[in-house]
Amino acid sequence: PPRLLPVLERLKSAYKLWQDYLRLFPKTSKYSLGNKIDGLFIETMEAVAIATFISKQDKLPYVKKTIIKLDTLKIFLMIAWEIKSIDEKKYILLSEILAESGRMLGGWHNQLIKQNSPTKAGEK
Repeated sequence: PPRLLPVLERLKSAYKLWQDYLRLFPKTSKYSLGNKIDGLFIETMEAVAIATFISKQDKLPYVKKTIIKLDTLKIFLMIAWEIKSIDEKKYILLSEILAESGRMLGGWHNQLIKQNSPTKAGEK
């Protein structure tokens, strides 16, 4: 298979875990909160994929959008844990992967800002 961007690889592994967890979701929240979380996972991965393949000058808005999607995903996962739709071990495991993905996206975001700034390092 083609080599994916490390952040996309991490999100993909989190999504595969999530798919196992979603099967165990209680019916009362599976088709509302569960589907919302599922959609956010997909939208986050989609935004990373788009940012990967578009031109350099167009990447920043997509990386920002991805960070917002990921932060929203984390909030909804926290709600799922708080209402006991997902147990603590599963929540912690997903949260760690998503936090790592967030750090990767933050680094990418900062790198793009530096590249797009009018005064690059050494040009002062």
